[in-house]
Amino acid sequence: MNNRSDITKKTVFCALTLAAGLVLSYIESVLPINIGIPGAKIGLPNIVTLLLLYSCGAVPALIVNIMRILLSGFMFGNLFSILYSAFGLSFSMTAMVLLKKSGHFSIFGVSCIGGVMHNVGQLAAAAIVTNSYVFLYLPVLMLSGILSGLFVGALGAELLKRLSPVIKKQFGNIWN
Repeated sequence: MNNRSDITKKTVFCALTLAAGLVLSYIESVLPINIGIPGAKIGLPNIVTLLLLYSCGAVPALIVNIMRILLSGFMFGNLFSILYSAFGLSFSMTAMVLLKKSGHFSIFGVSCIGGVMHNVGQLAAAAIVTNSYVFLYLPVLMLSGILSGLFVGALGAELLKRLSPVIKKQFGNIWN
């Protein structure tokens, strides 16, 4: 397979996963979930993050997530939601990549720590923006991150199991 074909396949796959992430972002933005914690969400787009991280690697996962954060922020949110999401992404992706690379954590552990670190990143952004005591929310958000991480990890593991053969068949080994 030539290089141009590989680039086309990578672009198509990233576009498909970006679209899936945007759809999940939209679904999450309209779900009426109120657990009493401002800004707490399930993290449905992180299913796509896990799928990309485990099937393609850290770089495609990061690129698609940056694009998703920007596009979903402009479509469904605002500049503050982009800022909070960007901080959350930087914290969670760093932790998830390191944990996955260590080989000591399952997709559930990687997802749980990713959820917790996403919340830590968002609290860091909130502390910068509001200069208040937002870290008082940390214990509750850690529990929320673990629970949503388990849910997202379960969905991500199942999708990875079902989609890996399709991804390999359609896109081959273009990520190595």
